[in-house]
Parts: sequence; C-alpha cells; structure tokens
Amino acid sequence: MIPRIIQKQLLEDLKPDHVTALLGARRTGKTFLMQQIRNEIGKDKVLMVQGDDLDIAAIFASQRLSVLKNFVKGYGYLFVDEAQKIPDIGSSLKLMVDAIEGLHVFITGSSAFELNEKVGEPLTGRSNYFYLFPFAQTELKQDFLESNRTLEEKLVYGLYPQVFLAGSQAAKNDVLNSIKNGYLLKDVMSVDNRKDSVFILNLLRLIAFQVGNDISYNELASTLNVNKKTVQRYLQILEKAFIIFPLHGFSRNLRKEYAKTPRYYFWDNGIRNILINNLNPVNTRDDIGKLWKNYCISERLKIHHYKRQVAAHYFWRTYDQQEIDLIEEKGGMLFGFEFKWTKAKRKAPAAFTKTYPGATVNTINKENFLDFAEYI
Repeated sequence: MIPRIIQKQLLEDLKPDHVTALLGARRTGKTFLMQQIRNEIGKDKVLMVQGDDLDIAAIFASQRLSVLKNFVKGYGYLFVDEAQKIPDIGSSLKLMVDAIEGLHVFITGSSAFELNEKVGEPLTGRSNYFYLFPFAQTELKQDFLESNRTLEEKLVYGLYPQVFLAGSQAAKNDVLNSIKNGYLLKDVMSVDNRKDSVFILNLLRLIAFQVGNDISYNELASTLNVNKKTVQRYLQILEKAFIIFPLHGFSRNLRKEYAKTPRYYFWDNGIRNILINNLNPVNTRDDIGKLWKNYCISERLKIHHYKRQVAAHYFWRTYDQQEIDLIEEKGGMLFGFEFKWTKAKRKAPAAFTKTYPGATVNTINKENFLDFAEYI
C-alpha cells in the first residue's frame, strides 16, 4: 500500500456540520482512500454508502428530515462515494448538516462539473474541496537510484495506482486499455448526454499529439468538423474530468509575449500514451521530449496542490520563438524551468532575463528531477 499525502489533510478537515469533498478521475484511488479513512476513524462510527445505489438515492431524494435522521442514526460520520450520481445531493446534504448536529460528511466524486453544481451553491461556506490525482512521485518514497531505475517506465505507463502496482508490462497495458475503454469518457459523456465517444477520443488524440505545443482552436475545429465553441467547451469538460490541464501564456511587460491560446498537458503520461496507442519503450520513441515535459509539469502541479502552496503556472513565449516551458509565480517571485531529457543545459532567453531581472531559470533533467518533484 502506498499512503496518499492528502489522507491526513482529509482527516483534519472532517469537522462536524461540514462537508469534505474529494474529487478526482476514476481509478485514482478515491474509494480506497475513503475506506482507509473509515478504518482509521472506526467502522462502527461511519456509515459508508455508494451513490449509484438506487435505494440510497431514493433516501436522499425524499428530502424528508425524519427519513434522513433515521438513515444516519447511530453514526457520527456519513461517507458517500460517487456522490454526483445522486440527484440534488447538495440540497439533501445542506438539510442534514443544518439539522443533524455533530454530523461529519465526506463525499467523493469523479466529475467536478456535476458535483460542483450539485454541492457547491447549497453548501457555500460549509464545504471544502480536495483533489486526488494518480500517484505523485513524492508518494512513492523512492530514493534517487530507485526513482531513476523506474523513470522510463513511469514516462510510458504513468502513475495510475492500478497501473503502477501491476506486476508486468502486459498487465499495465491491460489496465490502461480498460481505463480508456471503460472509464475515461464516462463523466465527459454524462455531462452532455453524448452517446458517441468518437468525437471526444479524436479530440483527446489531437491534444495528445500536440501536448505542450501551441494549439489552434480553429484548426482543431476544422479537423473534427465542428465549430470552435464546441472544441472549447469539450476541452473545458476534459479539464473538469481531470484528464487534461492547461497552461496559459505568461505576459506582463513585453508586447511580443504570446498569450493567445493555452498549451495542454495530461495529468498522467500513461493516459496520453494509450490514447495514441504508443506504449513503446523510451529508447525507441521520437516523442521523449514531450513525455519528459508532461511528466515534470504534472508532478510539479501535484506537489503544489498536495502541499497547499499558492502558486500560478504558465508557459512563456514570444512571437519570435523565444520560450520557457514553465513559469511559476509564487510569493511575488518568478521561477522559470526548462525540461531536458539529456543533461544539456539551456541558457535563459535574453528577452526574459532582461524583462524580468529578478527571475531565475533552471534546467530540469534526470539528475535534479527528484528535488523538483518533491520539494517546493
């Protein structure tokens, strides 16, 4: 078992008359983490139910206080897994935390769109949101040698718990395929009641091939034979389903700085690679630069979230093609990072150092990656 960083934070947030919400993609370990927290509190104190149980949904749907009180009678904690599947769950939970004194509520959900809409407004001021991603490098507790020994495998297969813990490459391949074919698109399709997954898969494949590059909404729309607004809408949905995330262009002082469209990355390398059907070893690939950059940036964002650090992340580029892969704005300071699979170092662009003289720029490679991914 690999302990998750946010388990302690979740336990500390479980307060009476309050809702703690854990969001994340399917198969990232939300249910297992909920069970671990239940074990730590004591099973006899916790009522744990599933949101896709029709009987449970009917109890919540009644919105009758007498029914809800009897439902949790004898328990100090209510845990609801996949809570977004229960219609109008936010109003029911509001009724419960308002009227049932001392009740601690913990819910999970795999769709930020659905759960935010159902829970957010009714429970404003009485709920906190946390996010669970695939394993973070720092959760693996690997030393430098072990981290480097497994690095190429992580670049190809990613860090979804079941994938990372699978015993063979064939097993990892099978799990990734099952995620792609059985789980990946369910939340995306449920938001828009879209039954045809071909469009979404084609959009994801286009983003996978262009990971870390400038995109054109118009070009994507033309390729997919839809309009620009449809592309933008589904990219947003894919973000809320915890499949991809954007980096926007950093622009403050220089007129020639580019900030027109974001660059997209995947929260997990394995998902990106299975979408393009390429799980080949690193030494046979021509996209190692993309893999390395995606892995480094996603790990950096994970550790910032888990350690609750306030930081903004961007890329930096000028119209004359000077660029920096990642800009981190934290505590009023700018930190630039370039990602190189080899040991080669790249000098910071002159336009950046001149415009932002207090900023630092460092190259991240295999030798210093562990510090970059684990310490901030």
